[in-house]
Amino acid sequence: MRIVGGDWRGRRLANVGKGDMAAHLRPTTDRVRESIFNLLVNGGHADTLDGTRVLDVFAGTGALGLEALSRGAATATFIEQGRKSLAILRENIALLDADARIHPRDARRPGPGTPHDLVFLDPPYGQGLGEKAVVALRDHGWLAPDALIVWEEAAPPVLTDLTQVDQRTYGDTTVTLARLK
Repeated sequence: MRIVGGDWRGRRLANVGKGDMAAHLRPTTDRVRESIFNLLVNGGHADTLDGTRVLDVFAGTGALGLEALSRGAATATFIEQGRKSLAILRENIALLDADARIHPRDARRPGPGTPHDLVFLDPPYGQGLGEKAVVALRDHGWLAPDALIVWEEAAPPVLTDLTQVDQRTYGDTTVTLARLK
């Protein structure tokens, strides 16, 4: 894995091989990450990432939030609770000497937070955890009123409190862009 764009373009991240399914660690591939950022900026969903407050939920390796920092985001906060994932996340932040915050909590019970403009949501596939996390993040102040949520799942998620603005499929990954209703 590597950073695919921005100031850290080409920088390698910690090697996780094919991931760790027991730990629900399934890193977003470089190709899908590049497609997501092209969709955000070139697809008209975000003019620029400059100054954006990013939240990476079910962060795993942190590749999405770190990619956003590389492309000009002002801040990145990572919510992750898995021990193996947290170790890799910390290693990746250190490798890039990134100014980032880690919130080691369950995304369904995040506690009080500050609003973020761009939210990457990559829950373990098919478990309904993303839907629960969105409600908790909204209720605890983590989502800015106009926040854009980039949700990765195996199938289109249930968007009860969100309005879909775009959706693309990349292999076995469905990426849904949504905003709060």
